[in-house]
Amino acid sequence: MKNIAGKCARRAALLLAPFLLVACATTNTTSGGAVGVDREQTMLVSSAEVNRSAEKAYAETIQEARSKNMLNRNPEQVRRVRDIAARLIPVTRVFRPDAPGWRWETNVISSNDLNAWCMPGGKMAVYSGLMEKLRLTDDELAAVMGHEIAHALREHGREKVGQAAGVDIAATLGGLIGAYYGVDASLGKGLVGAAGELAFMRPNSRGMEQEADRIGVELAARAGFDPYAAISLWEKMARVSGGSTPQWLSTHPSHESRLSDLRVYANRVAPLYRAARANR
Repeated sequence: MKNIAGKCARRAALLLAPFLLVACATTNTTSGGAVGVDREQTMLVSSAEVNRSAEKAYAETIQEARSKNMLNRNPEQVRRVRDIAARLIPVTRVFRPDAPGWRWETNVISSNDLNAWCMPGGKMAVYSGLMEKLRLTDDELAAVMGHEIAHALREHGREKVGQAAGVDIAATLGGLIGAYYGVDASLGKGLVGAAGELAFMRPNSRGMEQEADRIGVELAARAGFDPYAAISLWEKMARVSGGSTPQWLSTHPSHESRLSDLRVYANRVAPLYRAARANR
C-alpha cells in the first residue's frame, strides 16, 4: 500500500498547490446538529479545487488497488459496506444540505491495516483488515464510517491547509491526501517531514477527531445504527493494539477521554436512534 499511497500523495500535492488563496476565509462547514459542533474554521483553499484533486487521487488509488487485485475481492464485505453507506449518506443532510448530492463512492481494499477513510467529496474506502481483525458488527462498522464521513463533512483536510501557513505547502497538501486520510499508515513524517509536524499539530488534530466522533455517532443514530457501538468499537481497537494507539491514530484523543466523550454524546443522540429504529 505504500507505493499506491505515495504516488497518490505526490500527484495530489502537484494538483492542489496552484489553488492556494491569498486571503483567509472563516466559515463553518456544517450545521451543529444535535451534538452541537459549531466551531468556525479558517480555509485557504477552495472546496471545489480540493474536491476535484481528491477525486483524481482517489481514482488513481482505486485503479492501482485494482491492478494489484486488492479491490473489492470479498462480495459480502462490499455489500455490507455499501449498504451501510446507503443508510448514512442521506442523513448527512442534517449537517450539510448539499452532502447527499456529492459524488459518493465506496470501495473495500484488501489489506491487513486497521483503516478506513473518506476523502473530500465523499470518496471512501474501508480496509478488509478492519472488519476481519476487529470482527465488526454492522453498528460498529457504521461508527467507523460515520466518523470518517464526518471528517469529509467538516472539510478537515481543507482546514489543515490554513493551519500550515508558512510551511512547505506542496508537501503539506501531499500529506493531506496520504497521512491525514490514512491512505497509508507510514506516510506522515516520511512524506511531509517538518511541514507535516506543523500541518498536523496534535492538539488541533485531537479537536478534529472529537468533532468527527460526535458527528459520527449522530449520523449513525439517525441512520438507525446503535450509537453506543462507537464505544465497543474503540474498546476492540484498544485490545487489538495491546492498549497502545496504532500509528495511524497517533494524533487521536487518548483512549479513556475518547470513551468518556462518546458515552456523553451517544446518550445525547439515543432518542434519535430510537426514533429511526421505530421508523424503519
